[in-house]
Amino acid sequence: MDTMNGMKRTDYCGTLTAADIGREITVCGWVQRQRDLGALIFIDLRDRTGIIQLAFDENTDKDVFEKAFSSRSEYVLMAQGVVRERASKNKEIPTGDIELEVKTLKVLAASETPPFEIVENCQTSEVTRLKYRYLDLRRPDLQKNILLRHKITKITRDYFDENGFIEIETPMLIRSTPEGARDFLVPSRLHQGEFYALPQSPQLYKQLSMVAGFDRYMQIARCFRDEDLRADRQPEFTQIDLEMSFVDTDDVMNIGEGYIKRVFKDALGVDIELPLPRLTYKEAMERYGSDKPDTRYGMEITDLSDIAKDCGFGVFSSAVAGGGAVCAITAKDSVSVLTRKEIDRLTEFVRGIGAKGLAFARLMPDGVASSFAKFLSEDEMNKIIEKAGAQTGDVILIVADTNKTHALTTLGALRREVADKLGIIPEGKFNLLWITEFPFFEYDEEAGQFVAMHHPFTSPLDECLEYLETDKAAVRAKAYDLVLNGVELSSGSIRITDPALQKRMFSLLGLSDEEAYEKFGFLTDAFRFGPPPHGGMGIGLDRLCMQMIGCESLRDVIAFPKLQNASEPMTECPSPVDGIQLDELGISIAKDKTE
Repeated sequence: MDTMNGMKRTDYCGTLTAADIGREITVCGWVQRQRDLGALIFIDLRDRTGIIQLAFDENTDKDVFEKAFSSRSEYVLMAQGVVRERASKNKEIPTGDIELEVKTLKVLAASETPPFEIVENCQTSEVTRLKYRYLDLRRPDLQKNILLRHKITKITRDYFDENGFIEIETPMLIRSTPEGARDFLVPSRLHQGEFYALPQSPQLYKQLSMVAGFDRYMQIARCFRDEDLRADRQPEFTQIDLEMSFVDTDDVMNIGEGYIKRVFKDALGVDIELPLPRLTYKEAMERYGSDKPDTRYGMEITDLSDIAKDCGFGVFSSAVAGGGAVCAITAKDSVSVLTRKEIDRLTEFVRGIGAKGLAFARLMPDGVASSFAKFLSEDEMNKIIEKAGAQTGDVILIVADTNKTHALTTLGALRREVADKLGIIPEGKFNLLWITEFPFFEYDEEAGQFVAMHHPFTSPLDECLEYLETDKAAVRAKAYDLVLNGVELSSGSIRITDPALQKRMFSLLGLSDEEAYEKFGFLTDAFRFGPPPHGGMGIGLDRLCMQMIGCESLRDVIAFPKLQNASEPMTECPSPVDGIQLDELGISIAKDKTE
């Protein structure tokens, strides 16, 4: 095997252009492919910047030609030579006008045949690719993702530094505190029987940083939640975390907007128009059936309750009489796609998320085909069509429920399903908006009580303080979410710093003074010593990258992600540990009773 013998790389493969013709250079990389044409050999050499063609012909030194002949896919090569114009140009790659006439070739490492081809959009199963993630990461599309993530991270630090934020690292081993999800616990060897937790967020420490007087805090923070996974969730994730003193809601949101404008412009060359639109939680739910609506397409919800309450269709009238609602979406120009068979499928879809059924009206050229028209007068049907904004060629989809929230959320999910089916979601469009004035409490039907929708340090709106004890459902929070194309990017709030109000909120959430002090005493103690008013937010870096790049999964923007079951095939973790380690921690593993 050849060594480098004093040769040094001078250029990256993908950065070379026609301006380099005539230069003597040295490049390093992996063999993408080798083409043996007898008297000619071409090798596509790949590094993280792209590909350059290496050329070997009758003028090439025999020893160099033999090395090129024996090189195979994923061999690591160092090639020295002169850049020249390429005879047969390739417009598919940026370096397609040039090639390297190789004078010296060194094989730095051989490679076995890889378990899958190192190409963009590889169709090999994800489990196999993650088992060999170091090979998967050689693929140009994944490398572009990771490199863009690096750029986004750099822009992030620059922006917040320029705006007076101080990057402060907070601990990874913390006290377990309730933050809505299950903690990852870490046993302590020195304090047997006691545990650290990995942070779900740096929430309490960043608030303590405000008490400490740092005024503007920022951290690109690693966070951990032991919860079931999905495409946009991992057990460990990265958050752009910030907190600001002496601010109100608008101040925090303005900083967030400035960041979004900067990162889209500098990373993608996309201009985001400011200020971003704002919807209250109530408006978002009533128009889109979601607190994270995708506004790239229409199909907004229409409330038909005023027409339906006295109509002859009992499903509609009884829903309104029961305190609920009858709501609809109108799918424009969709009768050819939303056939009876497809509507049957959509009916099963909404039943699967808790709805009792789905009513429809298909506005055909020869009349209305409907599941409920026979129960309504012609005038009632015309009023529904008119209010729904429907015309010939459209389909009206209606959900009735004695719980209006259920009707809205069902239509919100149905809206997304229908938009996908119709193919009306535009590519390359970024619709950002704020959702504000979230409910402070949400009713937990299983527990039979109101719980905090956000963490218990979120401040209620001043005008809602009078309802805290008398009407929890009416209390709104100084909370705000940033939404991009139907995905929640960020959540934040103004915090409670008044000890009396904080005590009141703990009591309303069912925490006694003793319980509250046990869980949060270190923070409430700090608030006895002059806490400044403060607020902040956390922006999901993984989700931001995923949306900006247009990936389907967080795993496409994380170098070494976990699978859906929170395992990592490459290192085969989680894994058992030996008995000595467990004994040192004072831990024994309970055996399965079924064994």
